[in-house]
Amino acid sequence: MDASTSVETHHEPHGHDAAHEHHELGWWRKYIFSTDHKVIGIQYGLCGMVFLFFGFCLMMMMRWQLAYPGQAMPVIGKWLPYIFGADSMPDGKMTPDFYNSLGAMHGTIMIFLGVVPLAFAAFGNFVVPLQIGAPDMTFPKVNAASFWAFAVGGVIMLISFFVPGGAAKGGWTSYTPLAAFDDTGPGRDLVFNGQTLWLIGFIFLITSSLLGAVNFITTIIQLRAKGLTWMRLPFFVWAQFVTAFLLLLAFPPLEAAIIMQLMDRLAHTSFFLPAGLVVNGTPVSISGGGSPILWQHLFWFLGHPEVYVLILPAFGIVAEILANNSRKPLWGYKSLVFSVLVIGFLSFIVWAHHMWLTGMGSAVSAFFQTTTLLISIPSVIILSAFFISLWGGSIRFNVPMLFTVAFLPMFGIGGLTGIPLAFNSADLYLHDTYYIIAHFHYIVAPGTIFGLFAGIYYWFPKATGRKMNDFWGKVHFWPTLICMNVIFLPMFLQGMAGMHRRWYDGGQGWAVSNEHTIWGLTGFQWNHPISWAAWIMGLAQIPFIINFFWSIKHGEKVNDNPWEATTLEWTAPSPPPHGNFIHTPVAYRGPYEYSLPGSERDYTMQNEPVEPAERTRRKPPAEPVLV
Repeated sequence: MDASTSVETHHEPHGHDAAHEHHELGWWRKYIFSTDHKVIGIQYGLCGMVFLFFGFCLMMMMRWQLAYPGQAMPVIGKWLPYIFGADSMPDGKMTPDFYNSLGAMHGTIMIFLGVVPLAFAAFGNFVVPLQIGAPDMTFPKVNAASFWAFAVGGVIMLISFFVPGGAAKGGWTSYTPLAAFDDTGPGRDLVFNGQTLWLIGFIFLITSSLLGAVNFITTIIQLRAKGLTWMRLPFFVWAQFVTAFLLLLAFPPLEAAIIMQLMDRLAHTSFFLPAGLVVNGTPVSISGGGSPILWQHLFWFLGHPEVYVLILPAFGIVAEILANNSRKPLWGYKSLVFSVLVIGFLSFIVWAHHMWLTGMGSAVSAFFQTTTLLISIPSVIILSAFFISLWGGSIRFNVPMLFTVAFLPMFGIGGLTGIPLAFNSADLYLHDTYYIIAHFHYIVAPGTIFGLFAGIYYWFPKATGRKMNDFWGKVHFWPTLICMNVIFLPMFLQGMAGMHRRWYDGGQGWAVSNEHTIWGLTGFQWNHPISWAAWIMGLAQIPFIINFFWSIKHGEKVNDNPWEATTLEWTAPSPPPHGNFIHTPVAYRGPYEYSLPGSERDYTMQNEPVEPAERTRRKPPAEPVLV
């Protein structure tokens, strides 16, 4: 179905419904159990930010234990046993089991309850229908079901902190056989234990993502405005489109694997359990025959596309803000589109580079090393196009642009440091060290999360009709940027020195980390400045939180297009009404028509018809005549 047909099929009935609306929805239907894509996007956004902050708090607690192992946590340490149980923090001192729970839940919450709901579901739900000129998502009730599945999964994950034994301790990857026997035995309920609740919660989270992915794909294909051809789509829409396919194809194998691991725990099957296991000195009575490596394959088949589920929406946000604030079209739009399509394809055939330590044949290793290097090429193309787009631009350094410009080198560091890990010979040494923590977090923390902050500041006026305060936005940006680098840059040094990334005592007892200094500090001593930077960065988020909620009611009022942007969402009122647009939009041009020659303004919106004089100005120059 082409774009014009989709308009006739879907947009006109919307106009009819709007004209014959008989009653206003009640508060619960309008804001809680809503089927409006904008409300659902805001729900995802608020929940995602709450989970991000909670997951960050878990990390700040871990940093205390790493910097000051065995010491009582000041101020809040004496209260934590009342929240997480007496066995978690006796006398304010962290136990190894509780540290493992914090590590597992930090990774799970930040990725699956924080970044994915915010990057894909929140921004996608709110922005994509507006950018393609649609009145809503194709399946509004499925959209609502997607959010509530996410909410149920999040609640189950939180409940796991308060059951006997605490939350899951098997890592965010839930590797078997450890995860099959963790939180079992005397005093542990069969179902209400941390590891089992982790698996059950994950089933709801995966279901949520699958429902959302189907909805996004259908909406982008079917509900584009008239004239909005594929090569007129904003790059953000392309990024969300590819992300939806990644979720749709990669999550089902993991959901099946989680159900099988759940059966290994509850029904005494052995999908992932080999024969001959001994737990606590006692042979385990199971049929055996399962493979722990099979779990790793199924997990990482999702785990690597998941990296691009995190980064592609951030790429899309950065593209929109970069073009808008450089006041010139994106350089190489088609190369950007084809690059994300190539990334989407290649992301499914690189997963085993997470598994070099398991050992594999030279032919298989060569294949996965090659594909891992190949997938870096489209990423470099995208990053290069963004840098080139800045060249010659009339750059406005507002708050969204600050986060966007900072994103570029931060993601570059994360990407470049991943190249050594593509080779199994280097990865064997680096894999279980802090080098991995630094590499991954440069992609996701100063990378993706900077993109998300940029998007929040950028589209906040569209959602509320008001701008967030610029001064407090800069107060938020600069300490966050500085602390991000103080946290993660030294971790590369710790990793290359060989410090293990899962040591509960921070590596204080390891001879090599204490004998060799790096820039004047031993590997263990680096935990002190890293931890202090993490706590200062936590304080730096307070201006953002206050600015966000204060600006909803008291921020500066703005018009419908405060950034003087070109894409269709800025033709809708701010905030958009039910149905989004007063008049059904029609797209006449590309998404980034900035600084056109002869134009009175430095921006021309997608819904502005092309004038005859403009066609003349755009005529290509005549072929040179050779004399």
